[in-house]
Amino acid sequence: MRMVLDCDVLVAALRSDQGASRQLVLAAFDKQYQLLLSVPVVIEYEAVLTRTEHLEAADLSAEDVGRILDGLVAVGEAVRLSFRWRPILTDPEDDMVLETAVNGRADLLVTFNQRHFADGAGQFGVEVASPAEALARLRKQS
Repeated sequence: MRMVLDCDVLVAALRSDQGASRQLVLAAFDKQYQLLLSVPVVIEYEAVLTRTEHLEAADLSAEDVGRILDGLVAVGEAVRLSFRWRPILTDPEDDMVLETAVNGRADLLVTFNQRHFADGAGQFGVEVASPAEALARLRKQS
């Protein structure tokens, strides 16, 4: 299975050791699915995850976040954004996540903000799922 994780999933994974978001990140490290990453998505991950409020809530340093992201990049598949479709969604950061999913031929785009992606993702045949839904599918597949 091929997945793109929206930044909100990474935030939830770092802020809480409970829940589907953390399990999806751990499953990516274990290569239980193919995590799809693009340069804009990884830059967004870093910019958001190193905000003071997230670092404090997760009890992490910016260096810790850097090591986590380095690990995700090491296990992820780099997606080259050959085609860009903008604007499609109301939030430009969402467009780059959708573009990564489309260019990477993702099975799932995983986000807490499903309604933000639903119409745009549907145009390209990309399924949008919550972290809990994605984790259930991943477990069912195993």
